[in-house]
Amino acid sequence: MSATTLEEAVRQRFRDHADAAERLLESDVAGVVAEVAGAIVKAYRADCKLVLFGNGGSAADAAHTAAEFVGRYARDRAALPAIALGENVSSVTAISNDYSFERVFARQVEALGAAGDVAVGISTSGSSANVVAGLETARSKGMLTVGLTGGDGGAVQSACEYCIRIPAAETPRIQEGHILVLHVLCELVERELFA
Repeated sequence: MSATTLEEAVRQRFRDHADAAERLLESDVAGVVAEVAGAIVKAYRADCKLVLFGNGGSAADAAHTAAEFVGRYARDRAALPAIALGENVSSVTAISNDYSFERVFARQVEALGAAGDVAVGISTSGSSANVVAGLETARSKGMLTVGLTGGDGGAVQSACEYCIRIPAAETPRIQEGHILVLHVLCELVERELFA
């Protein structure tokens, strides 16, 4: 493949991303993200925490976002409690082995979540059974539940109070939308709590 052909492929992906971003801008997602940001601020003001989980790239997004809250996003400020459930490999493998992979997040939410905390389940397809089970367990504990998904929202959509659905069908575009939304949440929460 020539350098010109490779460059055109890169430009096409940039266009695909821009098109997905335009659909996101035209959707009702901004209002939902603003509501979720307000809910996270309220939870932090009540000394609660953020619990994030997902599989594969979504697990990486959960870990990335937890790090932004615990460390910092854009400003120096006090640490905010956030945990990504995919980070403890011993828990992930033990729960998967002793129970099932479907229970890997639900079991951790049961142990670590508390009423008033915010659970964020991330699934590009919306059909990850372990993310759905984690959100359902969070709801049963009185946690606020947020799902990040794409496509038609899948089962995640009915398992959470707030569903942030990226209007795209391709996994890479959905993931790009998720990290944008998660960064916006970090920024808004920091701004509200540490203005």
